[in-house]
Amino acid sequence: MDQYIGKLLDNRYEILERIGIGGMAVVYKGRDHRLNRLVAIKILKEELASDAEFRRRFHDESQAVAMLSHPNIMAVYDVSHTPELDYIVMELLDGITLKQYMQKKGGKLAWREALHFITQIMKALSHAHSRGIIHRDIKPHNIMVLRDGSLKVADFGIARLTSAAQATLTQEALGSVHYISPEQARGSHIDARSDIYSAGVVLYEMITGRLPYEGDSPVAVAIQHINSIPLSPREIDPEIPEALEAITMKAMASDVNQRYISADAMLADLEEFRKNPSINFDYSPADLLVSDVDEPTQVLGANTPSNVKAQPAHVSRYEEDTWTRSRPPRREEDTRARSRAPRYEDDYDDVRGANSRLPIVLAIAAVVLFLVGMGVFLWFSFFSGLGSSSTDYNVPRLYGMTVEEAQQDPDVVKAGFQIVVGDTVESDLEAGRIVTQDPENGRNAQSGATITVTISDGSGAEDEGGTMPYVVNKDKRAAIATLEALGYSEEQGNLVIEEQSSEDVTVDFVISTDPAAHASLEGVDKITLVVSTGPEEEPVVVISFINMEAQEAQDTATEMGLVVKLEEVYDDSVKEGYVCWQSIDSKTKVQKGQTITLRVSKGPDPSTGEPPIDATPTPDASTAPTDQPTQTPNGQLNSINYTINLPREGDTVSVVVTVDGQEQYNETLPIVQQIVVVNLKGSGEQMVNVYFNGQLSISETKNFG
Repeated sequence: MDQYIGKLLDNRYEILERIGIGGMAVVYKGRDHRLNRLVAIKILKEELASDAEFRRRFHDESQAVAMLSHPNIMAVYDVSHTPELDYIVMELLDGITLKQYMQKKGGKLAWREALHFITQIMKALSHAHSRGIIHRDIKPHNIMVLRDGSLKVADFGIARLTSAAQATLTQEALGSVHYISPEQARGSHIDARSDIYSAGVVLYEMITGRLPYEGDSPVAVAIQHINSIPLSPREIDPEIPEALEAITMKAMASDVNQRYISADAMLADLEEFRKNPSINFDYSPADLLVSDVDEPTQVLGANTPSNVKAQPAHVSRYEEDTWTRSRPPRREEDTRARSRAPRYEDDYDDVRGANSRLPIVLAIAAVVLFLVGMGVFLWFSFFSGLGSSSTDYNVPRLYGMTVEEAQQDPDVVKAGFQIVVGDTVESDLEAGRIVTQDPENGRNAQSGATITVTISDGSGAEDEGGTMPYVVNKDKRAAIATLEALGYSEEQGNLVIEEQSSEDVTVDFVISTDPAAHASLEGVDKITLVVSTGPEEEPVVVISFINMEAQEAQDTATEMGLVVKLEEVYDDSVKEGYVCWQSIDSKTKVQKGQTITLRVSKGPDPSTGEPPIDATPTPDASTAPTDQPTQTPNGQLNSINYTINLPREGDTVSVVVTVDGQEQYNETLPIVQQIVVVNLKGSGEQMVNVYFNGQLSISETKNFG
């Protein structure tokens, strides 16, 4: 059991379940009891929490991000920094990552949908940059797609900490290296334009269905970002509009001075393209090359990268890039030229003017870069792989291939993967094309591993207008849109949506239809879609909390996944501070998240004049042994409530508990109950033994007082 689940942080945030884990933190689903809303809680990993400087930066960065407020940025609600724990409370989003969304769409999006998404990403970056915050790790994995089609960018400000915590590009950085800017790959100074480059790579991937650079190692990919130019999008898909290609390639220019000067500038071009997709930006992929001639001087303004950190918060607006071309003056004119030039060009003129020193400087710089490059290469080639198996390979994406094409795929051949055909399923792909694979692409597998694929039967490739279309395993919204085109909708009452749990079908995807696919729709007055709600959670078996101390009962119920409501009442049969009634009977099965009300005794009603209750609570009849004496020759026996965590394997377990060798509990319980509270009797310190299915599992000394 996770140590944090069931805990209440700062007497406000209850941790319900773990929903994710990253390079620096673990993310939990939680409940804010003060505002009665579900939240995401990101807790710093223990190995990083031991570094005081890292914790300080984590807190400072998080506070800065908490100032951001934009519909396309995941909100940060609270930041906590205590000697024991560091965590961030964030908006809990109902959606999937952009990476997952693209995979479900077959890896490639329609350019209009990509335009819709990149516009929202750039609006988020514009807002953050205007407040002096650079993301540093823009990639589809950090972007959430919500049910309404909107996007939210996550993990602002955290990337700086991640890079500081990782001296090398470890396994957790493999996803990031495909999106880093050349200046990040070189370890140079970065500014807002690094985010623009990464956003350009995301746009490239959305419209082409592939990454601009691939390689056998992170270093190989990083070097390509520095030295290479990718295939232009239209070389991959000629249907991509030329203007969108121009925007993509300008955002991905290796030379920062050739990129968009700000997110607002890129937004302006995206807006112009949206209004007129045939617009010509007079920009070609050749402009990606770093020019050997003098670079254009950019007129500095409020939104330029050099001023991002100095900028006060302001409302973002679209701006146009302003460019002027200047040539460095000849050496004999240096002094006069510098006296006339704007101040921000002084350093530029000094370097360019010192022609006699330039070759020496360049030679030294080349040697330094070579040594640094060799050092990085050796590190990644030899040291970074010490902790991992050299036989691990990245599983390639086989979707849409035939089995023969998959067997000849270079990555499959290199790793020696074996392609095994599994089921043949209904699909709108051509017959014989691969629909799914196990393991999925992007996973690691050892050399010679087996990849099991399912094959399309081609039955859904072409549907006649008068037959039921094949929408199984498709997103509910897409299925509804398909059926609405045939005249069926919920508004008209001839389309019914039913929900059903499923272990195999993703949430909000179609499990089945009635009528079935390809059946004639002639005379059909109603279509039913059965939609997945995801895996059904195992029920919780409620235990008896009667005669349990209130705090212990609340902690136990919370750990079981129940929401606890406490009420105080006068009760002359149960000791003050102990549970005297529960709203859900013991042994009742309920779903996690169910609310249970526990009434806690305040003792006898003072108005009745009843004497105080004895300090020893009466054991609950459902768990207390009936054959135990209440007194021995050695003195009074005392009772304790003893909590036992049940094992997780199997359906049932036999539980036997002995105290000082005497059996006091013997029951067979369902595993889903998770825990059991047993009332034991004893005097002083005595040995308690717990047996699961006849095997001694717990042995400890307990003080019965």
